[in-house]
Amino acid sequence: MGPTLAASALIWWGEAQADDRFLADSIEGLLIEGASRATAALASATDDSTRASLEFWLGSAHAFQARQAEMLGRPWRAAREAGRMRDALQRALGIDSTCVDCQLGLAVYEYGLARASALARLVARIVGLGGGNVDRALATFRLVAEQGTFARTEARWLYANALFREAHRDPAFREEALRLIGELADEHPENPLFRRFRSGPPAQP
Repeated sequence: MGPTLAASALIWWGEAQADDRFLADSIEGLLIEGASRATAALASATDDSTRASLEFWLGSAHAFQARQAEMLGRPWRAAREAGRMRDALQRALGIDSTCVDCQLGLAVYEYGLARASALARLVARIVGLGGGNVDRALATFRLVAEQGTFARTEARWLYANALFREAHRDPAFREEALRLIGELADEHPENPLFRRFRSGPPAQP
């Protein structure tokens, strides 16, 4: 859906500038519009293919809203949007189990819950989000990175970041992360985010 894609582009640009609050109000408006359009279209959808696609875009809008809320220090809002994302993407997979792109938001959800702060884990338990599993999330990131369509580039970026964070467990993770980022930087030489990571990955937590 157009508004969600536009919001995604702004989020990428803000991340490239290391600005968590970059055009936050504009992004929020676009995501609300994207979720609203998907919800309205679902009410009149007449076939499973259309419904699965709309649930994917609805889940994507909620996923970005959760990301924005987390970046802006709003854990309760982030948890609510994460739950809505999970529900929409699970509905999409229930309709079309071959929707590889639908798996990306669920991988972020899984990884985020596993590596969340104590406060975020508390909020997640209170609102019924449960826990997460790092290894399952990494496997899902890899699946979407290799087989995704709309979400393949984002999946490779998120997978590389997750691998780098987990490099204390296995040095091979760091090498794989750098390989993925190198490929992204070569494919998208104009992207400052990939170039910056390639030249100096963030310090490990």
